[in-house]
Amino acid sequence: MSETTKKNTKNKGNGAAGGAALRAAQAALRAEHAAVYGYGVIGGRIRDSRKGEARAAYDAHRARRDALRRTVRDLDGTPEPAAAAYSLPFAVPDSAAAVRLAADIEDKIAGVYSDLVRASHDDERGAAAAALREAAVRAARWRGGSVAFPGLTERTGSAAGAPASTSPSDSVPPQT
Repeated sequence: MSETTKKNTKNKGNGAAGGAALRAAQAALRAEHAAVYGYGVIGGRIRDSRKGEARAAYDAHRARRDALRRTVRDLDGTPEPAAAAYSLPFAVPDSAAAVRLAADIEDKIAGVYSDLVRASHDDERGAAAAALREAAVRAARWRGGSVAFPGLTERTGSAAGAPASTSPSDSVPPQT
């Protein structure tokens, strides 16, 4: 049994902590599935000078998605599959819209990882915090500026402490 698996065993089962960690990991997995799809669209529309940045983000989201599949299994869950397609929050006819979509995706990703940080423990918490940080940096690069509290921007207007939506259709970036 690996060290990670040993540490995960305290989160397994039907307990509240294990259930919250599994739900948050599944939500992050759904968001990563949607991000991979979204970056596929972005790659087809982004100008040549930013294609490398889009490709790097695509690869990072694929790697996070694969890691989350393992995390869900470690938590005794069955990883949720990707949807065949995802609704985009707006049309992406050109490079400017592709850049906006990339920033929105990263904002949404940061939000689900903030939930995973709160729900997880030990190594999983560190991995979730690293993913949140990476998403915040990518969002700032795409947007050209940062936000005060990455991962919390999509919660504006929601009740304090309310968890981010975790339905598959909400795994795509919020409309602006």
